[in-house]
Amino acid sequence: QVQLVESGGGLVQAGGSLTLSCAASGRTFSSRPMGWFRQAPGKEREFVASISRSGGSTTYADSVKGRFTISRDNAKNTVTLQMNSLKPEDTAVYYCAAAATLVRSSRRDDYDYWGQGTQVTVSS
Repeated sequence: QVQLVESGGGLVQAGGSLTLSCAASGRTFSSRPMGWFRQAPGKEREFVASISRSGGSTTYADSVKGRFTISRDNAKNTVTLQMNSLKPEDTAVYYCAAAATLVRSSRRDDYDYWGQGTQVTVSS
């Protein structure tokens, strides 16, 4: 069982930065790849970034590559998404998720635990 709680969302102007954090409970955190997804109003939930169990490998959606950075601290059971150069199209509810697979994934169906989400709004 893994419980995930996101924090750090808010309102920011275009070009600004935000850092999202995800605190995980449960002894299996370090054995699971982690990911961030987002869902804008009227759209499907989409992949943003994922990180391997050790934190040594990452994958990003093309839309955020070069602007967002995912990282994890297995000692503290946390995953972080650093978001820079934010754009209005980044506005969405952002979700932290824990994968059921052994390797990081961009597929929503590979994740079996989800946080409640945190709202990010980028104004133009």
